[in-house]
Amino acid sequence: MSQRVGDEVTKAMGEIRSGASSRRHGDTLPHIHKVGSPPKQTLFKEIKDSLAETFFHDKPLSKFKDQSFFRIFVLALQSLFPILEWGRDYNLKKFRGDLISGLTIASLCIPQDIAYAKLAHLDPQYALYTSFVAPLVYAFMGSSRDIAIGPVAVVSLLLGTTLSDEISNIKSHDYLRLAFTATFFAGVTQMALGVLRLGFLIDFLSHAAIVGFMAGAAITIALQQLKGFLGIKNFTTKTDIVSVMRSVFQAAHHGVNFRFAYKFTLKWRSSLICLNLCLQWNWETILIAVAFLTFLLVTKYIAKRNKKLFWVAAISPMISVIVSTFFVYITRADKKGVAIVRHVKKGVNPSSANEIFFSGKYLGAGIRIGVISGMVALTEGVAIGRTFATMKDYALDGNKEMMAMGAMNMVGSLTSCYVATGSFSRSAVNYMAGCKTAVSNIVMSVVVLLTLLLITPLFKYTPNAVLASIIIAAVLGLVNIEAIILLWKIDKFDFVACIGALFGVIFKSVEIGLLIAVAISFAKILIQVTRPRVAVLGKLPGTTVYRNIQQYPKAAQITGMLIVRVDSAIYFSNSNYIKERILRWLSEEEAQRTASGFPRIQYLTVEMSPVTDIDTSGIHALEELYKSLQKREVQLILANPGPIVIEKLHASKLTDLIGEDKIFLTVADAVSTFGPKGEVEV
Repeated sequence: MSQRVGDEVTKAMGEIRSGASSRRHGDTLPHIHKVGSPPKQTLFKEIKDSLAETFFHDKPLSKFKDQSFFRIFVLALQSLFPILEWGRDYNLKKFRGDLISGLTIASLCIPQDIAYAKLAHLDPQYALYTSFVAPLVYAFMGSSRDIAIGPVAVVSLLLGTTLSDEISNIKSHDYLRLAFTATFFAGVTQMALGVLRLGFLIDFLSHAAIVGFMAGAAITIALQQLKGFLGIKNFTTKTDIVSVMRSVFQAAHHGVNFRFAYKFTLKWRSSLICLNLCLQWNWETILIAVAFLTFLLVTKYIAKRNKKLFWVAAISPMISVIVSTFFVYITRADKKGVAIVRHVKKGVNPSSANEIFFSGKYLGAGIRIGVISGMVALTEGVAIGRTFATMKDYALDGNKEMMAMGAMNMVGSLTSCYVATGSFSRSAVNYMAGCKTAVSNIVMSVVVLLTLLLITPLFKYTPNAVLASIIIAAVLGLVNIEAIILLWKIDKFDFVACIGALFGVIFKSVEIGLLIAVAISFAKILIQVTRPRVAVLGKLPGTTVYRNIQQYPKAAQITGMLIVRVDSAIYFSNSNYIKERILRWLSEEEAQRTASGFPRIQYLTVEMSPVTDIDTSGIHALEELYKSLQKREVQLILANPGPIVIEKLHASKLTDLIGEDKIFLTVADAVSTFGPKGEVEV
């Protein structure tokens, strides 16, 4: 028995070796498999499968299958409020980690909030209101364990610029109402994307465009802080770098007393001018700003070098606020020109439900600003959430994130808040502090509430210079030089998208930069779709594998055949290009081979493995390609069309035109059938 099995194995191995040997010598393959056609599907099933794959690829309803009504109700609540699911396993150990991380990010968020409110041209309490309400809502509805919610610099700047373009008087009540209106419609936009499962729309903003947009916004934000950093009273409301620097140098020019300087010798003139320049810019303000910016950057450097000391950078903004406030109070530097916060309203959020514009001339502006800021906030928040979810290896539900952020901004708009999202700096601190769940957001919210109730009057003497330093230190991390250099090395088009978005923000405005980022992202998609790669394939020595001859220079082309591969689906947008590119390849190859003394090309084989789909324009292009080849006495061969493609080829009768015997499973099968029988290669 064992002898017979051994003989059979030996015989089988001999056949395999014999087959491999014959293939190496270019003989006909022992078995040629025909391309199979998928089973017929009804139109309803095709539409159903297509919609399911587009909108419900994660099968969110599968867990409700075969469940009782009560269980379905419970699962629905858990889907809407994930805290009901993970809250069952919550314990004291997890709370200890959340408590520490919540207190840590609270110490960071309070001074940042006061600073970010200035970017949005709002009073400080509105940012604190946002850090009280939004994290509470998110903690119940969000699926990220690490993201820290609140106002962020980029969205605050975006709101400030777009709102002030509509209402120039930033102190007017209509400006505040428009901010609440924009926040409401930002929430509606985010909620709609989540409910309709249209989250894939935010993926149209490429990583390169986001890197450039964030870097440009960071530079713009930092330049805006020169007003508080230098103590300039008259400062431009524009955000582009030219207007900002003109405003800075005009203030310097007006501060120089040339007549007084003329009385002194030339030797001292430059020193006197610099002194007067500083006096115009308020040297006390500059001293405070430089000192605390240095302190903040040093603490960030320490935290970066030693991860265990992350808390040093986390509490440094609060230390800066406390120390600078005390210093200004005891020296009364505010009477010497140092600008201070002056007043932060005490108390819990008042209702703003009746402040939202649901009609009138500002409704359209509120919707437009809301959609833009909502999309930007959503893109930033989801990207941050995915980053930390990957680091901790847990699943992040993108649609739940959109619904959570939409709900928190809608609720926030009714409670005197403006647009909130995930903050990268706070989320990083939250992660390093050892947060376990979204309870850290609840802890932070409680601390902010206590701040609003008890200690907001103490921020009266906080100098604006320190807030400017806090913002500058926070946004410097958004300028990712390493990522920009990497884009240049990997993909020049991505680099152009990045630089285009960056320059659009710093030289024009945040909205223009965002528009450029989206436009370049779409342009890249259009170029890749309309101009797909078409490669010429050759046979790797000693194998039956066919690969791109540019990638594998040793790959040899087959005499009398041209093998090309289309690396894209064939649609109306690229079908003519693909047909013309293949014919151009054919003409060029025929000319080269004729000049080299090789036989003319008789067969054109199209490798269709990467062609995932084809439409009627693509079918028509293949028909035209076939007719053009017939005029040149060249036969068209197709290799490995996918199930969708072969089904459409059969439906269009193109298989009858080309011939069933000209459609193969692999290129090797086609070569073994129509190629030269000997080892004849170009």
